[in-house]
Amino acid sequence: MTIIFLILNLALNISTNKIMNEKKYLALGDSYTIGEGVKESERYPIQLKDKLKEVGINLNEVNIIAKTGWTTDELNAAIDKQNPNSDYDLVTLLIGVNNQYRGRDTANYRDEFAALLERAIGFTSSKENVIVISIPDWGVTPFAKEKGKDQQQVTTEIEIFNKINLEETLKRNIKYVDVTDISREALNDLSILAEDGLHPSGKMYSLWVDRIYPIAKSILE
Repeated sequence: MTIIFLILNLALNISTNKIMNEKKYLALGDSYTIGEGVKESERYPIQLKDKLKEVGINLNEVNIIAKTGWTTDELNAAIDKQNPNSDYDLVTLLIGVNNQYRGRDTANYRDEFAALLERAIGFTSSKENVIVISIPDWGVTPFAKEKGKDQQQVTTEIEIFNKINLEETLKRNIKYVDVTDISREALNDLSILAEDGLHPSGKMYSLWVDRIYPIAKSILE
């Protein structure tokens, strides 16, 4: 009887620990989050999930609300439509490149980004569980050159947008991961770009994950 009780108790503890180790992740963004031009397994949210699994942190639900071309208002509308729950253990937000690409007003971006950041906080139990990721610099890509874009102008504008999202993030004492410098390595290394010559390849995403992982791990442990 005692042996049976111990076995049942051990099984219960294992089951409980498994449930406790299962986490939920919400990734909000645009093409950089949905992984335009790469396999699903190469998207940064999925690579992050796989890396965390190696240390026993199981993201049993990864909900990605992102689409190529989305601006801040379009992401906001999509969130309204999908209406995520508020029980996520980790939330990431990366948005703004299409605001810059379309020549949107920076003051409008600040307002809409700040609102999205507040929504991101609302999808989890604490702002401590939110990570903002900087906008990559597509000005260095072959796509930009083919479109006749001035590299320095794009870089300058991206820096302005990133200054805004960084200010809004720090204002709320939320974690921020800068991947913009990694994206600029594409100037000399095309292997970190997808075949379209614009979006990150799985290789670049893995470099992003190297920076996001320690922060995500500390949140989820």
